[in-house]
Amino acid sequence: MKRIFLTLAVAASVLVGCQENSKDEALDPQQSIDMSDFYVETEEVSHKGGSEQCHSMRVLNRQVKENPGLYKKMYDIEYATRKLTTAKGKPGGGSGGGDVDVLPIEDGLGTINIPVYVHVVLPNANSVSDSQIQAQMNVLNDDFKNPNTNQLPSGATDFINDATDTGIQFTLAGTFRHNDPKSSWGTNDAVKAAYPPITPSTHLNIWVCEIGGGILGYAQFPGGNSSTDGVVLLTGTLPGGSSAPYNMGRTATHEVGHYLNLRHIWGDGRCRQDDFVADTPSSDASNYGCPTYPDVSCKSADMTMNYMDYTNDACMYMFTDGQRNRMRALFASGGARASMLN
Repeated sequence: MKRIFLTLAVAASVLVGCQENSKDEALDPQQSIDMSDFYVETEEVSHKGGSEQCHSMRVLNRQVKENPGLYKKMYDIEYATRKLTTAKGKPGGGSGGGDVDVLPIEDGLGTINIPVYVHVVLPNANSVSDSQIQAQMNVLNDDFKNPNTNQLPSGATDFINDATDTGIQFTLAGTFRHNDPKSSWGTNDAVKAAYPPITPSTHLNIWVCEIGGGILGYAQFPGGNSSTDGVVLLTGTLPGGSSAPYNMGRTATHEVGHYLNLRHIWGDGRCRQDDFVADTPSSDASNYGCPTYPDVSCKSADMTMNYMDYTNDACMYMFTDGQRNRMRALFASGGARASMLN
């Protein structure tokens, strides 16, 4: 594994080098934040027999290299997030040795509504129907509001208290269709440059196109350039699409999670790499397919059914209270996505 080490004069005093933060050793938000944990670049991510599906972390690594100012922005966002989500100075991840329960924070924001613009960029943009786009919106709303604990396997009772209604909903604000002959857009934000986001400070922009390289989607984390803000989805991942078993709309749920500041459930590293959420058990790698419970790593059962893993669409069905709190912190006064509420 390689780490990206970044130098920034205004934050030099808070860098403590290459350290792996244990989920049992969460940092107080008033103390140094080790930003080396933020940018984890790996040569190979198919730890459990699968392949890389989401390119969000690699996109983040590229953006930080290209724009050193992004480092400071993300530091500030993380610092503010930890201040809002910390309980008794312990903001980090769940213990590898057992279940950790997190209470949903009462933030006074009520239901958060995110308006969405969808850009369909295909040789025949009408090949994605209005009903298919609406079906994707329905999946987003259902996933963010209704955890399906009925699907929890026998023995996974610890996870029942973790599953949550995030209090976030999505409204389709408009669909834009662009007939473009390009057959593969890659992950360098070329599709966004060709068809820029519309009012990204107040709207989530989603591009539906052909990506290539076996990538299902990628998102931009909060703090990035507004000209590239949003989520890119492989066409076949929409409900009813051709990318089975990833064609039930859960790629959008996963990528919107990144857009709202969630990391992969395994922290993009081994057992001591943190996803900054207390009630997600430590894991050493992504999971694929529909794992039989318990799939144990790092001395605890993996939360394979979490939307931020790589399992099949049919086998993921929950966010946690800790993830809820982390996402909603973005909408607090002064937060990175607070402008969406106005």
